[in-house]
Amino acid sequence: MINQGDMAPSITVKASDGSTVDLASPGQPLVLYFYPKDDTSGCTREAQDFTALAPDFKKAGVKVVGVSRDPMKSHEKFIGKYDLAVPLVSDEEGRISDAFGTWVQKSMYGRKYMGMERSTYLIGPDGRVLRAWPKVKVPGHAQEVLEAART
Repeated sequence: MINQGDMAPSITVKASDGSTVDLASPGQPLVLYFYPKDDTSGCTREAQDFTALAPDFKKAGVKVVGVSRDPMKSHEKFIGKYDLAVPLVSDEEGRISDAFGTWVQKSMYGRKYMGMERSTYLIGPDGRVLRAWPKVKVPGHAQEVLEAART
């Protein structure tokens, strides 16, 4: 797992809004949040929370991007259904989640499986991870990230 102070991996991602971002040198502060699945309750709430605060992130000069292993077609439906203002990145091959260590073994009802650990990273313009939030709980999280990004 990537921690505070580490450099982000040199991966260029293409987001649903058509923008491309080099994680190792984004050029502006970047919030990269990993979530398990489009159109599920917790993930929808998290995306809506970041969308509600999108104008505040923009005013602070911070780009916010969500990442899951869902295909881009799923992201487009998710964005349209909830009118999301935050671009999403498809990590179907797992390059990004593997590099950040967010694709982990989980357990539910005694069954073990691989899945996305809800995590968020605040990356500086130079690619250094300024803050890491592993095992995120959704309520209040987007606001906490905004406050950290402002400092």
